[in-house]
Amino acid sequence: MTERTIPGASTLHGWRKSSHSGPEGGSCVEILDGHPAGVPVRDSKTPHGPALIVAAASWAAFVVGLKGTSRPV
Repeated sequence: MTERTIPGASTLHGWRKSSHSGPEGGSCVEILDGHPAGVPVRDSKTPHGPALIVAAASWAAFVVGLKGTSRPV
């Protein structure tokens, strides 16, 4: 598998956090919708760091898997 990253992810606009993220910040991931290469994912604590690009189908399967767990997503 080829790792795909966006080194300067902070230059992209439209990042969003999970609706389950609390107002105090904490450990969250952010995603960016509509990117042509897939779904960029970054650590919200380091917004100027890189983002990983996950294939859209893989991201969708990940979200479905999370929703199938007993933990709230």
